[in-house]
Amino acid sequence: MSDYRDFLIPADSPRLTEARGLDPWTYAKPIRATARAQELIELWQGLYREPFRGITTDGTVRPGLFPIADEGFDVRPAVAAARALLDVLPGTARVRYPIDAPEWRDWYNPEWPMNDHGLRLDQASPEARDAVTALLRACFSDDGYVKTTHVRDANLFLGELYDLRTILNEWSYHFLLFGEPSETGPWGWNLYGHHLALNVLVLGPQIVVSPVFLGAEPNAVEGRYELFRREALTAIELMRGLPSAAQEQARRTTERWHFADERQLGGAYRDNRIIPYEGVRARSLTGAQQSGLRDVVASFLDLLPRRPFEARMRQVEAALDDTWFSWIGPADGVSPFYYRVQSPVIMVEFDNHTGVWLTNTEPARFHVHTIVRTPNGNDYGKDLLRQHYSSSHREPA
Repeated sequence: MSDYRDFLIPADSPRLTEARGLDPWTYAKPIRATARAQELIELWQGLYREPFRGITTDGTVRPGLFPIADEGFDVRPAVAAARALLDVLPGTARVRYPIDAPEWRDWYNPEWPMNDHGLRLDQASPEARDAVTALLRACFSDDGYVKTTHVRDANLFLGELYDLRTILNEWSYHFLLFGEPSETGPWGWNLYGHHLALNVLVLGPQIVVSPVFLGAEPNAVEGRYELFRREALTAIELMRGLPSAAQEQARRTTERWHFADERQLGGAYRDNRIIPYEGVRARSLTGAQQSGLRDVVASFLDLLPRRPFEARMRQVEAALDDTWFSWIGPADGVSPFYYRVQSPVIMVEFDNHTGVWLTNTEPARFHVHTIVRTPNGNDYGKDLLRQHYSSSHREPA
């Protein structure tokens, strides 16, 4: 397996020397002017302007998959944390948006700012930063909170590798709050930037955490942790345990490539993508193999607190007969790979990426992107929000 240190950009590279000391917005100006960035911006903003429908397999949204229910989320600490955050923000802080604001969907992955929505945490006070992280802690499991913290730490680690801490650090993110924090009504928030996008809708005892994008380059912070190890190892174990015929079916996948997303299909701005099922169907697997598939999905859902996690896994298990597993690349435990698990109620993706801040021109195990999506209209909790307002005969604010 390759070592990321073999692919470091030389310290005297103009790409690094010209960026050192710049703030993110100044750094972004010449990048945004390039033809490649303009192509990306034009593509993504065109997708952003489309009315939301949700990821589907054929363009038709399947209804009735996401009922409003008591899923055991303890909303009180989350509401208290959100209100405490508002208390520490100055009146001029641009952080609040309507519950159905289009800005929900304008999240991105590049390290250079693509919009100026919300509060940039690298420009916020320590008190505001602490309040944002307290809200994350109140909405996530302990393991999930640690995972998001490690992703932010990995971004700082990358900045330290190149002395670019003004651009790449643990606070290089936008934060937006949607709606009015409430123990009964709908509200939510998102946080996004380089290698991290979290979208959270809260409706009483129910929480939706989707879409989620988490990544790292490199994914190992020396002497401390390796990100996405569980997502990788559970899938490798599943794939290697399949009989050869099932492995062949899993690999019957149309490999698509885009310079921003590599092989992932559910990344930023892909809210309405049509993604047909591919690979091997779970109902053709043995009970032990299906259990392994559930373990793979569970490794992506560990942001959720225990009872919402259990409720989400019940949704996943109820759709197991219509769940598909697809794979690209070797499964030798050393080589880079991609996989996707997809059903009517969930889609998760894992991809090893080529270098962006490292020089590898082929995908490598030390650069990872992961995605969690809720197909058929419930990314951002939008189907729950629709039902909530339909039941009260009101339109979203």
